[in-house]
Amino acid sequence: MKTNIQTANQETIQLAAELLHQGKLVAIPTETVYGLGADAKNPEAVKRIFAAKGRPADHPLIVHILDKAALEEWAIEIPEIAWKLADRFWPGPLTIVLKKHPDVPMEVTGGQNTVALRVPNHPVTLSVLRAFGGGIAAPSANRYCRISPTLASHVEEELGDKVDMILDGGACQVGLESTIVDLSGTQPRLLRPGQISKSEIEELLQVKLLLPENNEQIHAPGMMEVHYAPDTTTILCTVEQIEKIQQGVVYRHKYNLGVMAYDSEIKADTNSYVVKMPKHANDYAHVLYSIFRELDNPSVDIILVEQPPQTEEWRAVNDRIGKAAKLFSDVAESGNIDKNILDGLLQLLIWS
Repeated sequence: MKTNIQTANQETIQLAAELLHQGKLVAIPTETVYGLGADAKNPEAVKRIFAAKGRPADHPLIVHILDKAALEEWAIEIPEIAWKLADRFWPGPLTIVLKKHPDVPMEVTGGQNTVALRVPNHPVTLSVLRAFGGGIAAPSANRYCRISPTLASHVEEELGDKVDMILDGGACQVGLESTIVDLSGTQPRLLRPGQISKSEIEELLQVKLLLPENNEQIHAPGMMEVHYAPDTTTILCTVEQIEKIQQGVVYRHKYNLGVMAYDSEIKADTNSYVVKMPKHANDYAHVLYSIFRELDNPSVDIILVEQPPQTEEWRAVNDRIGKAAKLFSDVAESGNIDKNILDGLLQLLIWS
C-alpha cells in the first residue's frame, strides 16, 4: 500500500493547507494525539471525518484554532474565565466548550449549540493553521472508540487511505487527549480530565469545577462509556488478581497474557509478557496508548492492567484505562469473553 505519510516541512505544511482548502482530510500532529483534520467551516469535509472514523454524527468535534484572538470567530457570550484559561493554558492541552457562533456548522458541533475549541501546542499544526487561515476540526485520527494514535504510523494503521495526507511531526509529547472544560452553562464543568488537572484550573479560576453526574448523557469528545480500547479483552486488576490469573493460565488454560505492571514485581513467564509501566503519571500517560497497541496483537489473548494510584494526579490516566478496560469481576459476570478464559476467571473468583 502506498503510504500517505509526509515528513513535516515547509513544503508539506503548505500542501496540507491546500488539501484542507479542497475539502480533503489531513492527519495532523498535536502535543496530545494525532488529529484527523478537516476545514471546520466546510460541512461536507467535516462529514468525511465521521465517515472515515465510523463515528456517530451526534458526537461533537474539537476545532483547533491558531490563537485566542480567534475565539470570537467561533464562539459567542465568551465569559471572562474563558479568557483567563486561554491566557494561562493556550497553546496547550486544554479544550474550552462555549456557546457557538451562528456561522459554525452544526456538523462540527454534533447538532448542539456549543463548540469545543483549543489552541494546540505543536509547531507543525500551528504552522498548518497559519498557512490554512481558518479552524481545523480534528478528533483523534483513529477508528471510532479505538486507541488514539501518538505516531504517524498509528494513523496509517488505523485509517489507511481514508486520509488524504498524514503529516508526520514525530511522537506526541503528552500522549493523552486534552482536558475539556465546559463554560457554556452557569457553572464551569470538567467534562474530560487531561494533563491540565482539575486542581490547576480551580486554583486559577478560584471556583470549583462541577463533575458530570452518574449516568448523565454528555455529548462531548471522549465521553463514550467504552473508548480508547484495544480489540483484545483488557482487564483492570489488582496485583493479587493478576498473579491468580497467571496461575490459572499456566495450570488450566494455555492462554497468553500481556501484563502492564505499575508498582509490583510481576514475574514474566512463558505465558506472560510483562511491561513495567512508568511510576509518574505524566510519563505513564505518554506511553499508555503505545503500550496498548504493542499488546493488542494476535499473540496476546488478554491484556491485564495493574491498577495505578487513584489520586488527582492520576485522574486522566485512570479515566482512559477505565474506558478501555473492564474490572476483573465485571468481565467474569458479563460473559463477554472466550468461554474457556471465562471458565478460568470464574474459578479464580471462587479462589479469591
